[in-house]
Amino acid sequence: MGRSERTCVLGHTQALHPEVLGPRCDGPVPVALGIPAPRPRAVAVLFSAAGIGQRFTRGGSTAERVMIKVLFVCMGNICRFPMGQGVFQKLVCDAGLEDRIEVDSAGTHAYHLGEAPDPRAREVAARRGYALEDLRARKAVPEDVVEYDYIVAMDYDNLAHLKEMAPPEHQDKLFLFMEFAPDRSEREVPDPYYGSHTGFDRVLDLVEEACEGLLLEIQRREGI
Repeated sequence: MGRSERTCVLGHTQALHPEVLGPRCDGPVPVALGIPAPRPRAVAVLFSAAGIGQRFTRGGSTAERVMIKVLFVCMGNICRFPMGQGVFQKLVCDAGLEDRIEVDSAGTHAYHLGEAPDPRAREVAARRGYALEDLRARKAVPEDVVEYDYIVAMDYDNLAHLKEMAPPEHQDKLFLFMEFAPDRSEREVPDPYYGSHTGFDRVLDLVEEACEGLLLEIQRREGI
């Protein structure tokens, strides 16, 4: 399948709500993420414009693709990790891995369910080429801990919330986002909600660097 024929995979939110499309990448680009492990994985499903799911195929034969599923988690899911989702999805698409990595984001609190990302986040992201308009906030649920392979928290509070939610056998899926940007002194991504556009720019700087490190780590672990 050529580069122009690829279609990214819809994430958890988009799969449940097909009317909500993810960022674009050579066509309808959805979102979701994960990490390979001995556990069973999801089969990649491509969605046509008509909304009909089909298995990923190569050379005329049907091939089930194991998806690596990644979930970004912050507090309200309208500022930091919509930016993270948009940045990471673009990196995945640019690397030609949209048939292997699924990306989504969620919040630990239900403050903004169904809302679009903060206008300041969308504006700052758009200036750097990331489209967030089609993303919608949702709350992280216990099922996410089982479904996703990599679950990345923006700060220690979010990480603590996820640790309380995750059973022992899934604790190793939880990561602090800035662990993937070891050259940075910051260990948390600050919440820019009550600040200015400058705060959103700073957050996007951190998000871009950590997303690059996260993708490299997933590629190393998964051999992709």
